[in-house]
Amino acid sequence: MGRKSKSLGICELCHRENVEVTIHHLTPKEMGGTFEPTAQLCIPCHKHIHAVYTNDELAIRLNTIPALQADEKISSFIKWIQKQPPGKLPKIKKANERKRKNK
Repeated sequence: MGRKSKSLGICELCHRENVEVTIHHLTPKEMGGTFEPTAQLCIPCHKHIHAVYTNDELAIRLNTIPALQADEKISSFIKWIQKQPPGKLPKIKKANERKRKNK
């Protein structure tokens, strides 16, 4: 597996500044998004998105920053993470419904 690109910047989802950002494929690569648009997200936002939703759900209805920001599960996380210091890396757990889908 290749290394993920990391650098300091602004998260396009939560808008926190001076955070370590990674590249998020708005349409997951395995769903055909290899050459589709990407976004720079802080690690907590990136992990939360993938913990809460499957790649199918991301590809179908959550493949833009505005769609992610409008989603109830993501927006509540954004409100919380915006209050956290840039270096905070909270533990992210998969949602119960997502755990059941993977079994």
